[in-house]
Parts: sequence; structure tokens; C-alpha cells
Amino acid sequence: MAEERITTHEAPGAAPHTTHTTVIHDGERRSGGSGWLIAIVLVLALIAGVYFFTQTSGSEAAKDNAIANAANEVGAAANEVGAAADQAGEAAKDAVAN
Repeated sequence: MAEERITTHEAPGAAPHTTHTTVIHDGERRSGGSGWLIAIVLVLALIAGVYFFTQTSGSEAAKDNAIANAANEVGAAANEVGAAADQAGEAAKDAVAN
């Protein structure tokens, strides 16, 4: 409950006027629960941020692995071309020698 005190001063022959009002609240102040709502929203936002960050990191790793595999395949193909060129060179030497 709130207690309200109003102080008035009266001068002889003049109208009374209010000079000071004091409101006293008994008991604890109660919150409407908006603090809990804000805390829950912040926790949900944090969880969503962590989820999206981990998903992005996973896709970056997958992309890096795909690029590395493609580079390995290109290297293997280059080795095969080099071996074929060596064989062609040897065949040409044999043809000239005969």
C-alpha cells in the first residue's frame, strides 16, 4: 500500500495552498517480468548465433576439403600426362634408332 502525505500551510486571510506532497511505498518493489523476457530473448539469440556460426564453419571446412581434393586430382592428371609424354619420347627415339 502507498501512503500519501500532503502538507498545506494556511495564512490568515489567504487561501490554503499545497507546498509539498510525499508518497511512501510500503513493501518491496515488484517487477512486471520484463527482465525475464529480455533474458530469455538474449539466450535464444545467443543459441541461434552459435548454431549459425558452427554451420558456417562446417561449410567452410567442406569447401576447403573439396578444393584440396580437386587439386590432388589435377596433380595426378598432370603426372599421367608427364608419364605419357615420356613414353612418347621413348617411342620416338626407338623409331629413329631403327
